[in-house]
Amino acid sequence: MTAIEQLHELGELGVQFAGMIFYPKSPRYVLKHGLKAADVRKEKLKVFKVGVFVNAPYEEVMQTVYEYGLDMVQLHGDETPYQCDKLSSNIQVIKAFRFGDNDDVQWRIRDFYETDMFLFDTGVKSSSVDPAIKDIYGGTGRKFNWERLKGLNIAKPFFLSGGIEPTDAGSIQRFMQDPVAKDLFAVDINSRFEVMPGIKNMSLIAQFIKELNDAVSDTTKAE
Repeated sequence: MTAIEQLHELGELGVQFAGMIFYPKSPRYVLKHGLKAADVRKEKLKVFKVGVFVNAPYEEVMQTVYEYGLDMVQLHGDETPYQCDKLSSNIQVIKAFRFGDNDDVQWRIRDFYETDMFLFDTGVKSSSVDPAIKDIYGGTGRKFNWERLKGLNIAKPFFLSGGIEPTDAGSIQRFMQDPVAKDLFAVDINSRFEVMPGIKNMSLIAQFIKELNDAVSDTTKAE
């Protein structure tokens, strides 16, 4: 998110978490859009503020947490278990994992269980054809294959992410019927709901929330 007005709108819609990206190379970098710390801190928002970082030093993350009054941080780079643990002693940490086609999910997450939560996303690696294309950290719109999680025991609250679309409520409902979904904590949406990077289509979000709530309610009734 890059606009104060939309942060308020999300809270009114019942959204619980709002991400703010502090990665300078991202088109959603908050400072590029003029979202200042003082403006965020003075607002009484209904959403929890999540700062998204990529391979940022500990001191930089904690300074940003203080300046913006962040409630959680999401680490979306190649952070080590030690770096995650160090931050976890001060603030709740979501460790994001970008999975390639052949990555083993359980093997990738095995050393990060001291982290508070996980987020599962799709990775896009640098092109060997065009060296100018660097690693993309999230917001790619590429679909994450949720089937890769089925049958696993994550045993840690996780965010479902990766190219979720406005029409995906039914797919999420079906995913929730798998035992792995007992640890599903939240659904993360981004680029498929944007007018432009950092600016969301609030009507699409409102409709998606309604459909998702209806789907979750139907799943609960079925149980």
